[in-house]
Amino acid sequence: MKIVVCVKQVPDTKGGVKFNPDGTLDRAAMLTIMNPDDKAGLEAALRIKDQNDDVEVTVITMGLPKAEEVLREAMAMGADKGILVTDRVLGGADTWATSTTLAGALRTLDYDLVITGRQAIDGDTAQVGPQIAEHLGLPVISYAQEIKVEGDSVVVKRQYDDGYHMLKAKMPCLITALAELNEARYMTPGGIFDAYDAEIQVMGRADLVDVDDSNLGLNGSPTKIAKASDKVRKGAGEKFTPDSPDEAAKIIVDALLTKHII
Repeated sequence: MKIVVCVKQVPDTKGGVKFNPDGTLDRAAMLTIMNPDDKAGLEAALRIKDQNDDVEVTVITMGLPKAEEVLREAMAMGADKGILVTDRVLGGADTWATSTTLAGALRTLDYDLVITGRQAIDGDTAQVGPQIAEHLGLPVISYAQEIKVEGDSVVVKRQYDDGYHMLKAKMPCLITALAELNEARYMTPGGIFDAYDAEIQVMGRADLVDVDDSNLGLNGSPTKIAKASDKVRKGAGEKFTPDSPDEAAKIIVDALLTKHII
């Protein structure tokens, strides 16, 4: 069984974010992490591998050359192979261009199951996974809370409002994972050494199958950014030094009444 997990290197929002003049994120200048939903999807794949001897897990990412770091992290956790899709013409892609690119790369691979995160914390669109499935003609189950493999099918507990759905699909198919799906494992010391000795496969525009240049990169992205700005910092606010608990309570109640909260 072959599982491909799509992961993304996203900004570590605790370190702040920066923007390019065209409104896109300046990814080269930011601290980065593996997207949490993607890490949960990776962990789900690795647990399937733990339970079966014939499972191969490949991780793929699209990004700058430094995105190789997130692939090596995934391999240090237990993934077998890493593929980096990188090319200048792919830069500035929105969800449509990103899914088109990843689908073009996936067409070159053998897979039974594709797992993506539900959404990335830098975009929060939840569009790329389902779009990849549409490009490849795969059934998709989104918002996975639990994943089980039964023969040639997957059984997924799918989050739905205040309940859940139990869905079954034959492979090949695509699943989008929630960060709440599991608690991801840590990298092991031996895994780290092996991951940094391993070769990462690099793919560029010329390696993509069945894609058109008009659907790639910034020029192929129908989503246009009207305005982008750094996080607005809040002021210190109004400070009070009450002389007693009763006075403090009165100040709080008066403020809530003024704002029509109570």
